Amino acid sequence: MQLQVTNSPFNEKQAELLNQLLPTLTIPQQVWLSGYLTAVSLRDNSGQAGSGVISLPSAAETAGIAATTAQPAVSREVTVLFGSQTGNCQRLANSLSRKLEEQGFQVTVAAMNSFKPNGLKKIENLLLLVSTHGEGEPPDNARAFHEFLHSKRAPQLPQLRYSVLALGDTSYEFFCQTGKDFDQKLEELGAQRLSPRVDCDLDYDEPVADWFGQVISALNGAQNASGIADAAVQAAEKSESLESEYSRNHPFHAEVLENLNLNGRGSDRETRHLELSLAGSNITFEPGDSLGVYPENHPQLVQDIITAMGWDADKAVPLNKKGEEGTLHEALLRHYEITVLTRPLLEQAAKLTSAPALNELLAPERQQELKDYIQGRDLLDLIRDFAPWEVPARSFVTILRKLPARLYSIASSYNANPDEVHFTVRAVRYESHGRERYGVCSVHCAERVQPGATLPVYIQSNPNFKLPANPDVPVIMIGPGTGVAPFRSFLEEREEQGAQGKSWLFYGDRHFVTDFLYQTDWQRMLKDGVLSKLDVAFSRDTDEKVYVQHRILEKSRELYAWLQEGAHVYVCGDEKHMAHDVHSALVTVIQEEGGLSPEAAAAYLETLSQEQRYQRDVY
Repeated sequence: MQLQVTNSPFNEKQAELLNQLLPTLTIPQQVWLSGYLTAVSLRDNSGQAGSGVISLPSAAETAGIAATTAQPAVSREVTVLFGSQTGNCQRLANSLSRKLEEQGFQVTVAAMNSFKPNGLKKIENLLLLVSTHGEGEPPDNARAFHEFLHSKRAPQLPQLRYSVLALGDTSYEFFCQTGKDFDQKLEELGAQRLSPRVDCDLDYDEPVADWFGQVISALNGAQNASGIADAAVQAAEKSESLESEYSRNHPFHAEVLENLNLNGRGSDRETRHLELSLAGSNITFEPGDSLGVYPENHPQLVQDIITAMGWDADKAVPLNKKGEEGTLHEALLRHYEITVLTRPLLEQAAKLTSAPALNELLAPERQQELKDYIQGRDLLDLIRDFAPWEVPARSFVTILRKLPARLYSIASSYNANPDEVHFTVRAVRYESHGRERYGVCSVHCAERVQPGATLPVYIQSNPNFKLPANPDVPVIMIGPGTGVAPFRSFLEEREEQGAQGKSWLFYGDRHFVTDFLYQTDWQRMLKDGVLSKLDVAFSRDTDEKVYVQHRILEKSRELYAWLQEGAHVYVCGDEKHMAHDVHSALVTVIQEEGGLSPEAAAAYLETLSQEQRYQRDVY
């Protein structure tokens, strides 16, 4: 090695002496000298005077210096990738990134669909935050990344350290499946875990804080990062509404201004349009965002559970993990989930009953039978089917999960309706296993919320379902049933903007006469030029059922022309059937009108998705 004077802080004479010495040093001697000079620098910076004389350390000290110096430096570069359908993982990823930057890390944060997968070979620290959508599927902006990692093109990643945060819902069979997929596949590709994967249910604050702490500690090479993780989660909460004190954990009690049935007389459906006042809250939102509503359970179900267990409704019980208490009636009405059964709940309940049948049902070989039992049953069924229960209410409620908020697409523009928020909800009522069942929030809104009452609400921003930044860009909106709600918000907003871009709405339901939601709004917007085109499909008005995907195929040539002009496409509604059928119809349109192969047409649509020109809000 030769020291170049022009590239060093040494003068020519010093450089000459060093060049005579350095080539003669062995590796241990170089390590010793490096460690010694570091120690001298630290001592002098602490205010202790240096003697200018090199004192040789002992052999033990030399070994210690060498061992310390030989340790590889901890990489300060971290890549944070998120896969998010509704924005939860994106908010958490941004919050975690800010905290890592405060710790001195260089952080790259990105959606999975904007990250080039081959870049994995160049990074050392990877944090993945991903939700699971539908029946175990990746969210839209994680699909391509998921497919790449599970393909033959995925590289070996022995240099990579990673950890996964998975968000999900235990009421679904494939709980946190996407996160599990990523975790397993990265391990198979040779990557090493920074910390174990954490799977989160709907009430995710505590496990998220734990995971934040684990990964920050691992990246720092420390044992503890207490306080940092909690602060990061709190920052995520605040980021939900920067101008308001209200959030998912601190909802605003909004007064109900209107509660109208949108369906006509004779309809077998009941769809409510609710208008709430946000006055005094400083809450704002954008088109495409959702309203989180904390509902109440049905009072009759609450009473039937208390009676079946022989409990005292006025008995004090825990309301949450914070130690707050209230009456049993209050707890079951407003705080705990009592309408959904999950395997984790049954596993906990099995410890509280002397009936052996519940443990037998949980046996691995009866997995399908357990799945069938859970479907369509609630806590009252569990109590009645697996008596006797000799357990106090205080103990029993601790196995129940927190009553989650329900999310509804906002159906109004804040600019058009200041200090108000509108949403649309279809009442769910059905019979199952010999009993009438009710959708928790939908029937609460339909039957027990009148003007003057209040609802606890918060805004869930959705950065993945947004109007084009340029209001002159054409938009195509596909939303049957209550899926049309956000497009009322979109069009009200574009009307306020004076947008010149064309707009096309595809809407469908059962009957034209009784089920045409917001019909007068669409007619006015067509008349005023806010809405350029409207195509409808009423499936029960014709001998052969016609849905929105059929209208899309009928308008194939014009729709493709709009796409070529740069139109953005939005889909909202049922994920299980409608969204898949609409996606297939769009691929068919692109294939036939563009003269492409099925694979090329699918790639075209995937490109639109990556460019934020194909966005879905499906559930």
